[in-house]
Amino acid sequence: MATKRAEPVTIISLRKLSLDTPEPQPKEPKTFTVEDAVETIGFGRFHIALFLIMGSTGVAEAMEIMLIAVVSPVIRCEWHLENWQVALVTTMVFFGYMIFSVLFGLLADRYGRWKILFMSFLWGAYFSLLTSFSPSYIWFVFLRTMVGCGVSGHAQGLIIKTEFLPTKYRGYMLPLSQVFWLAGSLLIIGLASVVIPTIGWRWLIRIASIPGIILILAFKFIPESARFNVSTGNTEAALATLERIAKMNRSVMPEGRLVEPVLKKRGRFADLLDAKYLRTTLQIWVIWLGISFAYYGVILASAELLERDLVCGSRSESETVVTVGVSEESQSPCHCHMFTPSDYQTMIISTIGEIALNPLNILGINFLGRRLSLSITMGCTAVFFLLLNICTSSAGLIGFLFMLRALVAANFNTIYIYTAEVYPTTMRALGMGISGSLCRIGAMVAPFISQVLMSASLLGALCLFSSVCVICAISAFTLPIETKGRALQVSAAGVS
Repeated sequence: MATKRAEPVTIISLRKLSLDTPEPQPKEPKTFTVEDAVETIGFGRFHIALFLIMGSTGVAEAMEIMLIAVVSPVIRCEWHLENWQVALVTTMVFFGYMIFSVLFGLLADRYGRWKILFMSFLWGAYFSLLTSFSPSYIWFVFLRTMVGCGVSGHAQGLIIKTEFLPTKYRGYMLPLSQVFWLAGSLLIIGLASVVIPTIGWRWLIRIASIPGIILILAFKFIPESARFNVSTGNTEAALATLERIAKMNRSVMPEGRLVEPVLKKRGRFADLLDAKYLRTTLQIWVIWLGISFAYYGVILASAELLERDLVCGSRSESETVVTVGVSEESQSPCHCHMFTPSDYQTMIISTIGEIALNPLNILGINFLGRRLSLSITMGCTAVFFLLLNICTSSAGLIGFLFMLRALVAANFNTIYIYTAEVYPTTMRALGMGISGSLCRIGAMVAPFISQVLMSASLLGALCLFSSVCVICAISAFTLPIETKGRALQVSAAGVS
């Protein structure tokens, strides 16, 4: 009689059931990066305060840079200066800017954006006040050069804004910073028209340093970049900053623990020329140099075209040289022309042009992308330079100059944003610093084209400006990386 084998079958079935059931795994703790936190917190009250305070660095910078334009006629007459001596002041300011732009960028990537920005404002305000006590032309040149050194660190304000703004807001908020540069330019022109004829240029310089001093006090409300802190291993400080922003914005932090790789290699020049960034870096340098060359070329050419009427050829040679002094020994063949109310009015009109295309610039940056938008505005700049060769009325010429100022300002807006976005945290400040340095080379060359070559050959000077803009347009169109909608990179390894 056969026996049943139910028990062994049951045992086998239990074993199969046991093997098919997975063992519970421990849950991995949630983590997030600074990029995740910035996007989760979103835009709010902190970013409005950040925009107003860091944006106001443009007011101080514009006042210090444009100061030379309104003071030059006065010091020319007071110290009996020749043309090359007046031009040397501007050249030396940009020379100081060029040298220290690289230095401040290197230090900012290693020691922090906030520290360098604070130091640059202290430096600039101190030497700006000293300039008002200049006993001679030589001292004036030296002290203004020191001011240029300090102003070069103001670019860290833009970097701090970039590193705190969520991705979708960068293309809107950063171009609006042009409003502050415009405000500073208009403020210094308005002050000059009132202060110089009454209490003199020395008091104008003292008054112009006030915004910088006020901003030094306001910087305590802005923290160090969380992206910088976390890249140096200071996660606690970065977390405290992000929590403070979330509280101000009445938002929430992401769940989990803040993690980010500690990057030991920061602020190295060799990284900019690494294979991943070599082409981008070289093309950015070309664009920065060309945009600056065109921007300051327009500013300087405006005075030449309006005052000397080079286009229609009605300038009288006898009107170009004015002697200063009453005796033969004191006479100097310099141009001594004090600004009149109409001169200040012309400067204000052309300066307002810098914001005329801002709405279109913002739309282009956000919908067409940084590269295409920049290539279009650079191409239009080239066309309007050639249009200056047309003999037209004074109103027509002012209209051309107005559009040129609008276009070159749009170019600056776009390349500032692109440069701040394309480089990773480890070399963002250095990349911006070196670009700003090359920018000043263009500014140093522009006077020789606008004030020397233009007098000899108007068409030749305009064709040169136009050709440079065409090269920049091509370079912008062929940039290898588009940063529209792209998260800020932490290190070079994160490039896509």
